[in-house]
Parts: sequence; structure tokens; C-alpha cells
Amino acid sequence: MSYSWETSSAASSQASAAPVTTGAGAAWDWRARARALAVRAPRPELFGLLVLAGILNLWALSGNGWANEYYSAAVRSMSSSWHNFLYASLDPSGVMTVDKSPLALWVQALSVRVFGYHPLSMLVPEALMGVASVALLYDLVRRRFGRLGGFVAGLALAVTPITVAVSRHNNPDALLVLCCVAALWCAVRALEDGRTRWLVAAGVLVGLGFETKMGVALTVVPGIAAAWLWVSPAGRGRLHALRQLLAGGAAMVMVGGAWPALVQLTPAADRPWISGTSDNSIFSLMFEYNGLGRVDGQTGGPGAVAGGPGGANSLFGGSTGPLRLLNSALGGQAGWLLGFALVGGLGILIASRLRRADGRSGWLVAVGGAFLTTAVLFSAASGIFHPYYVSLLAPFAAALVGAGAAQLLDGGLRARIVAPLAVAAGVACELIVRGDYPGQLEWLPPVLIVVGVLAALALIAFGSRVVRVAALGGALAALLIAPTVWAFDTLGHATSGTFPAGGPASAETMGGPGSGFGGAGRGLGARFGAGAGAGTGGVQLFGPGGASSGRGTGSSGAPEGAGAPRAGAGGFPGAGQGSPQTGAVPGTFGGGFGGAGAGGAGAGGAFGGDASLTSVLSYVAKHGGGTVAVSSQSSAASAIIASNAKVAGIGGFSGRESDVSASWLAQEVRAGKIRWVVGEASAQASGFGGRLPGDTRTGSRTAMSAVETACRKVTLTSTTSKAGASLGGASSSTSTLYDCHGRSAQLAKA
Repeated sequence: MSYSWETSSAASSQASAAPVTTGAGAAWDWRARARALAVRAPRPELFGLLVLAGILNLWALSGNGWANEYYSAAVRSMSSSWHNFLYASLDPSGVMTVDKSPLALWVQALSVRVFGYHPLSMLVPEALMGVASVALLYDLVRRRFGRLGGFVAGLALAVTPITVAVSRHNNPDALLVLCCVAALWCAVRALEDGRTRWLVAAGVLVGLGFETKMGVALTVVPGIAAAWLWVSPAGRGRLHALRQLLAGGAAMVMVGGAWPALVQLTPAADRPWISGTSDNSIFSLMFEYNGLGRVDGQTGGPGAVAGGPGGANSLFGGSTGPLRLLNSALGGQAGWLLGFALVGGLGILIASRLRRADGRSGWLVAVGGAFLTTAVLFSAASGIFHPYYVSLLAPFAAALVGAGAAQLLDGGLRARIVAPLAVAAGVACELIVRGDYPGQLEWLPPVLIVVGVLAALALIAFGSRVVRVAALGGALAALLIAPTVWAFDTLGHATSGTFPAGGPASAETMGGPGSGFGGAGRGLGARFGAGAGAGTGGVQLFGPGGASSGRGTGSSGAPEGAGAPRAGAGGFPGAGQGSPQTGAVPGTFGGGFGGAGAGGAGAGGAFGGDASLTSVLSYVAKHGGGTVAVSSQSSAASAIIASNAKVAGIGGFSGRESDVSASWLAQEVRAGKIRWVVGEASAQASGFGGRLPGDTRTGSRTAMSAVETACRKVTLTSTTSKAGASLGGASSSTSTLYDCHGRSAQLAKA
């Protein structure tokens, strides 16, 4: 089977090289120039993809409110101080960083500086990153497999549910996906012309991915390196190819290591504590908390959760194994097309036979290598693994779907065998995934089976390109129904909270993020002892699953629609009640992790509810001011969002990730960075909530215990009126506050 696809750049060069004629040949010259212009003109299919991705990523975007309050709080702190910006401090006082590298937050903070602090300033850049990823993936496939392949790939990525979810969210994953797709695009360009600059550009982009989410960005490196060493077109020997690869690697290390080097070289007293570490080291954050800790499990971290499907951290992504990507937590997010992607990639492998002279070989090794590396890593990761991580797998799978579809249109014997197998694998995979979501798309299996059988028979029997295009197009259209429906369903509810999820709101409680952790800000608080978690509402656009009103219920069993999104004071739907300037939600994750997120007031809050928060900050303002320390950064987030209050979490995200000592806290008090400390019991009761099973990490407990013996105790009592109480009726709460002013010596001794 011969390879005959032609890149647009080559066609453009041939058209522009046509001789200039006069007289009788003028008409021919005009036609040649028209063809050249057509080659250079924007592709209508690309324009359609950009419009579709723009609608999915931007429609009703303000309904997501502050999305992940942890990052929204960090962006506010970073946008108000260049010191906080540089070191990615979550709190305005610069006490502790976030637990990720800062590039995605830098983009959001710069946007906030230009457009002001509100949700859209952070979310619109993320949405545009998702659109850019679709455009780059289209061209990544088009360059080797033609416009049809590029269109199918871009379409598959645009309608992947988790792609839509992360593009409508302020987690760093949208930028991570963009950097990795761009790195592969540059690598393919390097394979085409052998220029070192493209390989260096790929290294720079991987480095930027590392600055976005650290080690996970390296999943594209093995494929790129293997492709270059196998089919390098330089023609000057393997040693020269190795030097070029080392140049790309050096660029990757320089860019990816720039911020870690800055942090490491800055004295600890002049920068925030590195969140997520026990030793305040950036290397611990890179290689442990965000490295091996995500793969093998963190030392002392949460183990398997009782009642889960089995395996370490089953609450997060299900048990490990070869079928993990199809389970109820991950399958609906990015697993719909995996079967077709795998067999489609196999078809390219058979056709190219990895011959060095075949341009498909290098493409397949680079893109397929990224797919296999990511798939194996995600299937085996037994540490903390959140379902939205599979957003990184989505573009690689989509690329194989598009390239495989273009390859299988060939009428040769190999294609007649592989094409029906690809359709069968695609149908089988979708039936497995759909089966994990009762009540969703119940009419789809018969459609998939009938269309799949007819398409497979046509692909076996006919070699005509027209027939094969119709058969394969029909099969792909049927396979794209489910992810497309789920992609549009994502627009019908708030994609907020810590863990974004695609699909209908009802699917979030079917073994996925909503099962225990909450997709749109619900679940964990009720399951592990925090406040009641009101469900966020949402209109389900497609599919029968879910209540007729379109509202879900919280995992705590709160009444239906108890936390339905509403317009906040700041004018952003779903922002909840709060500051007139920001529309911030008064409760952090609704009393832990299980509240309504951006959709409504939770039962608890950063300090046990709005009244308690007000009383603490009011007391501090009247008694000398200063920074208030709480156990967890999650508990501090809503206060920072609401008013940029000087509230700092000193134990990491949940209060257990950063093992700070009493001597460190004494140093912070001596330097004037911290004065007040909310007692650990009060902070846990109203903040993150109970401890995960198997979690033995110390976090802030040692420092908090020292505070109780060394600092002056203040007891505050606040009353919440019936109108302000989230569960109805008046209530009162008590917070224990410690004044550590002038007590640094006692803290150090304690």
C-alpha cells in the first residue's frame, strides 16, 4: 500500500513555483495562483472546529463562578503583589505557596491585572487555551494524514467531555494540554525538515508544561525522543541527530528548571513555604508530592477507602489495571473512543511498518508514544489520581482516531481487515463505558450495534473510496454521539469545585468524581464528616438520566436543588453570596469539600460559616490586625477571594500536606508574617473536615499544638440569623483564636 498524502506546505510550494506566462497562458497562470491562494486560505473545516470548541468552552462560562477556589484565591494574592506572583503564594502575606508550579496561575494573574478580579478574567484564558489545542491538533494530524484526518481528530478532541470541563475551569490542565500538543506539533515539524530549531522549540514547550504541572508534562518526551532517533531526517549521521536531541533536552531543562531554580536559590526566610512538602524543598514538591507520590502513593497519605471499588485511593480514580481507563470514574470523561484509537494506530503501524523513509513512522512513534506512555502511567498510578487527569490523554487519543480514520479509507487488503476491527473495537469500548452509567443514553447501544455491523460489512466488501468514506463516516458519527452529548451536557451545570468533570450533572454521582468527592463541589464533606453538601443544580441538555427539574442532590442527602446556582452579588451566576465586589462564596467548599462550591452557600465555611468568619476578621481588625493562620489552605481560600484578607493556611491544601514545625511558625511570628492562629479543632470542624482513612501525615498539627501552649487564647462566639443560616434557623458557633504577638520565643521552646 503506497503512501500518497501530500502536505499543504508542499502543495503550496508547487503551486507558487508555476511559471509566469502571458497571452494564451495567462488563464493557466491565474488558475495556478488561485490554487496557491486556496492552499494558503483558512480551512473551512478548521473554522467549524474553532466555532464548535469556542461554543463548548465559552457558553455560559460565568456560571462556573470561581471554579476551584484554591486557585482563585492564589490568583487574587498573586495579582496584588509581584512577590506573591513570582513565588505563587496562595495567601496575601506570602506565607505558603500553592502545591503546583505557577505558569497557569501566572497567566490568570496577568489577566486579572488587566481586566480586574472576577471569574471570567481567569476562565476565559483557559477556554481559549482549549480552542487553541483543538486547532493545533487539527494541524498536527493534517500535516501527515490530510484535512479529513485533521478534522476528525480536532472534532474528537473538541467533544471529549473532560476536555470541555477543564477548558471551562481554572485548574492548570488546559494549559498543560496545550503545551504538550504544541510540543508534539513542533516535533512533527522537526521530523519533516530536520531543523534543530523545531526540536528546541519542542523542548521549550515541554519545559513550559513542566512549569505548569511538573512531571506529568514529561509523558510526551519518550515518544519524541524515540521518533527522532529512529527516523531523524538530518542525513548527517546518528551522532548529529543525538546532538540535536540533546539541544532540545537542554532547552527543556533550562525552561522547566527556571522557576524551581529561582525558588531553590532564594533563602527560605525570603520566600513562602513550599506547600505539599515536609522540608520546604522545591525538589520534594517536584519528585515526591507531584512526582512519585502520584504514582506509588504518598508516604503516610490516604490509602484505599472503605466501600470503594478496590485498590489504593479508589475514591479518586478507581482500582488500577489495564481496564481502568474505561471504569465509571474515567470512562465517561475520555474513554469513549479509546478502542478505535488503539486499532487505528495499529492500522498505521501495519501500513508504515515503521520504515524510516515513511513519514508516518516518525509521526506514529511520537504521537503513539505519548498515548501509550500516558495510558500506561494513568492505568498503573496508585497514588492520588483524580479523574480529570485523563484530559492529558484526550488529545493523543483524538490524534490516533483522526489519523487512523484517514489511513483506513484506503481500499487495500490490510485496510479491509483493520478497518472493521477498528469499528468493532470502537463499538465495544463505547458499550462498556456507557454500561457504567445507568439511565444515560439508553437508546444508544442498538444504534451503535446496527451502524457498526453495517459499516464493518461495507468496509470488508468494498474498496471504493466513496463507499468507504460513507461507511467509516457513519461509524465515526455513531461513535461520536455519546461524547458529543456529554460535552454539551457539561454546559448545563456548574463545572466548579476542586475536581472538574464533564457530562450531565447526574453522571457525577455514578462512580465518578461525584461519588464521594463531588464533581461540581459536593460529596466529600458529607462523607467524611464536614458540613452538609448541597448539590449544584444544572440543566441537563441531553439524555434521560437525572431529575426532570435538572437539579441534582448533594451527597449528604440535602434537598434537591438546595445549592442551585444563582446570581451572586458580583453579577456572575453561581457565585453565591459574598462580597459586593467579587460575589464570593462565604463557605469554603460548603463546609469542607462537600458544599455547593460556586453554586451556593454551604453549611460551613472557612471559619464555620459567614458569621464566624466575620467575627474573627472583625476581632483581628480591632486588635492590631495582622495575618490569621488556619490549618488548611482550603479553609483560607474563600476569605482571600472575598476581600483579599490576610488569612494563611499553614498545613497545605487540606492541612496535612505541609509538615511545618513549631520553630518555623515561631520564625514567621518573629518576622511579623503571622500573628493570629485559629485553633486546629475549630479549623477542622469548619474547614476541610475529617481525616481520610489511612492518612497519617502530621501537617500543621505539631505547630498548632505549640500554639495552644505558647499563645494567648481568645474565644469568640458568633450567631447566624435565620435568614443567613444555610440549613434554616438561627445557630451559634464558637471559634478559638490565639494571639501569638510577642510569643515567638515560647513557640520555639514548645
